[in-house]
Amino acid sequence: MKKRRFNLQPKLLLGLVIMAVVLVVALLSVIMVIFGGFMYTYYSWITYDNAYMSSYVIDGDRIAQYYNNGKVGEKDDYYEEIADYLMTVKDEVRFQYLYVAVPEGDNLVYIWYAGDTDGENTHKTGDIVELSEGEMEFMKKAADVKGATIDENVLITENFATAYVPVYDSNNNIAAYVKASMSTESMNKNGDTFTVITLIVTLVVLVISSFIYYIYIKKILIRPLFTLHNSVTGLVSGHMDDLDKFTVDVKTRDEVGDLADGFEQMVKELNEYINNLSRVTAEKERIGAELDVAAHIQKSMLPCIFPAFPERKEFDIYATMTPAKEVGGDFYDFFMVDERHLAIVMADVSGKGVPAALFMVIGKTLIKDHTRPGRSLGEVFTEVNDLLCESNSEGLFITAFEGVLDLATGEFNYVNAGHEMPFICRAGEKYETHKIRAGFVLAGMEGMKYRAGSITLSVGDKVFQYTDGVTEATNAQNELYGMERLGEVLNKNKDSSPAELLPKVKEDIDLFVGKAPQFDDITMLCLEYKSRMELKDEGTDN
Repeated sequence: MKKRRFNLQPKLLLGLVIMAVVLVVALLSVIMVIFGGFMYTYYSWITYDNAYMSSYVIDGDRIAQYYNNGKVGEKDDYYEEIADYLMTVKDEVRFQYLYVAVPEGDNLVYIWYAGDTDGENTHKTGDIVELSEGEMEFMKKAADVKGATIDENVLITENFATAYVPVYDSNNNIAAYVKASMSTESMNKNGDTFTVITLIVTLVVLVISSFIYYIYIKKILIRPLFTLHNSVTGLVSGHMDDLDKFTVDVKTRDEVGDLADGFEQMVKELNEYINNLSRVTAEKERIGAELDVAAHIQKSMLPCIFPAFPERKEFDIYATMTPAKEVGGDFYDFFMVDERHLAIVMADVSGKGVPAALFMVIGKTLIKDHTRPGRSLGEVFTEVNDLLCESNSEGLFITAFEGVLDLATGEFNYVNAGHEMPFICRAGEKYETHKIRAGFVLAGMEGMKYRAGSITLSVGDKVFQYTDGVTEATNAQNELYGMERLGEVLNKNKDSSPAELLPKVKEDIDLFVGKAPQFDDITMLCLEYKSRMELKDEGTDN
């Protein structure tokens, strides 16, 4: 199990904090944009409305009369009335200043001025003020557009919101401008206050909602997952002895609950599987032990002590079997039929494992029991075939070769029931296959007749017989060992004794096969005719 670097709970809390920060930033940005637009519109309307109302109240012809007659600053009743009106508007609306001025080139000549009575911005009637380039352009723009709106008449700067509204005379000409300026300092203060309040409220709401959401998530997700985690940890660490009583105490009716139920069911099925596996393993061990005993029994049934007949100087014989499984279906045998005749048997039972091994025992026993002095090997296989067919409910069959050597004359009688052709090496020559007619397999069909053949061996001749596990040995590239390669390795070692030859052939097979698995039993036998048997009574020679 991988070591956890971070727990789920702090991860979830970190995610909520990040989400809250993102929401606060996004929400404040949107609110400030909306608030800024609202305040901009609010100040623009206040400034414009009051400037427009003042322009509407003032008589443009009187302004021209004051200015043209050089009476600027001369106070009469109308003048005082307008001055009081402008001062009232200025104080009530809290304008920074409010005045009426006549444009003169790039300057303005004050007619009415409602502003500070002292300070830098103090002006009186008749003062001339030079306008900045931007302010002059804005005034011209407001004058050029008839029925101008807020956008054309109100100028918003960093510190002021200023409205320029023309005052028209009776001829619809611009007689003067009403200029109203309101400080935006209060707007900025209101904006800061609003931002702080919004931030505090947003944070409080987010903290409370995040806490509630965390409690909710902890209840429906973290706690069930923590319970599931503890159950898994206890299972992995082996602290739970009785898996039959294993439970996951998760009561949620969602995917986590389904996961817990599924895990609980999986553990129960796993426990059942482990119990079954334990029983199967125990049974397999028992069967393995029995197979091991069977393998020892099978090996003990085959001649395995060499030299086999140390007192006999007429021949030398050696045989090996390497089963593909614990027990094999191949078998070999050699035995003295009488003092003068040596029988060799090489056979291969179809199939593998225990059934083939049992059928092998039957076939080996029948062949040996029916091989008698003076009896034709064809008759032996004919009778053995019928007996095997009677008890062959599994449909197995045997390919077999049997030969009987007359140690006195060298006559070698043989019978072949579908088995491989033997290799024969004449003295001083090389190994070659001896092509003989092969009969039908044993136990394949009842009533089959088998014919025996015969050749004469000379002193120094050798007979090599084998099963198809030799020629059909397969390497990793699915290539067969084959007859040709077998003949080559035999002829490379043609001067070797039987006990030396067979290990060299097996070594070459292993080199060819490599790491590929063995699919069939590998069985080999080699017989060397070394000397003729001396007969005590020549009249008894058959």
